[in-house]
Amino acid sequence: MTRSIIKIKTTFLDHQIAQLSAIAIGLSLIESVLPSPMPGVKPGIANIITLYAIYHFNFKTAMWVSILRVFASSLILGQFFSPTFMLSLTGSVFSLLTLYFAIKLPSKFFSPISFSIISSFAHIGGQLLLVRIWLIPHASIYYLIPIYSLAALIFGFINGWLTYRLLKDHNSL
Repeated sequence: MTRSIIKIKTTFLDHQIAQLSAIAIGLSLIESVLPSPMPGVKPGIANIITLYAIYHFNFKTAMWVSILRVFASSLILGQFFSPTFMLSLTGSVFSLLTLYFAIKLPSKFFSPISFSIISSFAHIGGQLLLVRIWLIPHASIYYLIPIYSLAALIFGFINGWLTYRLLKDHNSL
């Protein structure tokens, strides 16, 4: 009996996606142990890597990094197919859809900071929509919009600024 070895051909981009995803997963795991001022309010530091991937590579790479991060982080944390996973996935999909259209806007008016803020609002908007439809089907959820919007603005700005600094240091802007 002979053993056959299957060789999988990978590209440089595959390796880059894997590396960026690993960094994003690590940041998600770090974030998961940080205390939260209220449920669902987290800095979203892994989104820095998604924005970096958009600027340094392209949207498709950023999409792979974001989706791989959501799935792998939920598997590692034991949250796969839980409400937490669904909220994370929904937020990521809404954020990615928004970024897909936002990056087509004139670049002279937008920066990583504005993309991060837009993305952050889309992320929390998608999550609140899912909560309203699935978890808390009551209009009282709308009272949380100002609090979550403020968190999206603050963390979106901080993550965008960090992304800007990262890109500037790597001359990718």
